[in-house]
Amino acid sequence: MATTERKPILLDFEKPLAELEARISQIRELAEVNSVDVSDQIHQLESRAQQLRQEIFTSLSPAQRIQVARHPRRPSTLDYIQAISEEWIELHGDRRSGKDDPAMVGGIARFEGRPVVMLGHQKGRDTKDNVTRNFGMAAPGGYRKAMRLMEHADRFGMPIFTFIDTPGAWPGMEAEQMGQGEAIAYNLREMFRLEVPILCTVIGEGGSGGALGVGVGDHLMMFEHSVYYVASPEACAAILWKDAARANQAAEALKITAWDLKQVGILDQLLPEPIGGAHADPLMAAETLQQALSQNLARLLQMSGDQRRDRRYEKFRQIGEFTEQTEAHI
Repeated sequence: MATTERKPILLDFEKPLAELEARISQIRELAEVNSVDVSDQIHQLESRAQQLRQEIFTSLSPAQRIQVARHPRRPSTLDYIQAISEEWIELHGDRRSGKDDPAMVGGIARFEGRPVVMLGHQKGRDTKDNVTRNFGMAAPGGYRKAMRLMEHADRFGMPIFTFIDTPGAWPGMEAEQMGQGEAIAYNLREMFRLEVPILCTVIGEGGSGGALGVGVGDHLMMFEHSVYYVASPEACAAILWKDAARANQAAEALKITAWDLKQVGILDQLLPEPIGGAHADPLMAAETLQQALSQNLARLLQMSGDQRRDRRYEKFRQIGEFTEQTEAHI
C-alpha cells in the first residue's frame, strides 16, 4: 500500500529555513536531471541550513517558544508513555460521574521493569481529535480520575509520573457546575500527602490551575521549549490592556520559559530538545525524558515516604519567598 509523506507544518520563524531547504532540494533535483556534480555546493548549503536551524532555535523569544510548545505534532502524553514504558494499561473513569474524560489519560505501566502510574493531559492531533480531547482541557472528572489513579499508586507503592500539557482546565459553565475548582484544589491538597515519588514534567503547555492539578511533585522538569504560566499571554493581554494582540508583550513580562522558571527556583531540571523542537525528533526527546526520569526516580527511592512528603512540602513553601529592604533611619 502506498504511503504519503506528511506535509511539514511551518511556524513563522521557520520560513527562512524552509526556503533554504527547498532551494537545496531544487538544486539536487536539477543536478540529477542534468547529470551535474554539485556536491560541494549542496554541502555548503546544508551546512548553512544546519547553522541557521541552530541560530533560530537557540534564540527564540517567549512568544516563539509558545508556538513550539503548541505545535500540532509535538509529542503528547500518550506518545511519551508508549515510547518509555514496557507495558501500558490505560484505566478510565473517576468512579463518580460514570463518564471518562479523554482530555486526561492515565494508567499503569512498567518503567524499566518497575510498576508505575503514568498520567497526564492529552491533546489531539487534528481538529476532530482536538474536539474529542477538548484541546487537552480537562473537566472535573479528569482531575478526579487522576487523583483516583494516584491514590491507587500510593496504596500499592508505585511511583507516579505526570505529564503536563494543557492551556488550562476546561472553563465551561458545566465544568463549574461539576466543581472544577474543588476538584483541582482537592488534588493540590492530596498530592502533598502521598508517600510515593512523584515526578512531574511539562512536555508542552503548563497552563494555570489546569497544570497544577497534576503538578504537585518531588521534582519538576520542563522540556526546553515548553512554557508554564499562571495565565496564557493572550488572556493576560486581554485583561491588562484589553487587547489580545499584545500577547507577545505579555509573554515577555510573564517569565514563562524554562530558563525563567529555573532562575526563580520553580523548575528543578531543564530537559534539552532536539534542534527544531521535540517534534523534529520525538524518539530523541523520549530518550532524554526516560533518562531524566530514571535518574531522579533512583534518587527519590532512596528516601523514605515521610522524607519525600516533608521535602515536597518545603519545596513548595519556598516558592515565592522574598525579602524587603527598607532604608535605615538616621
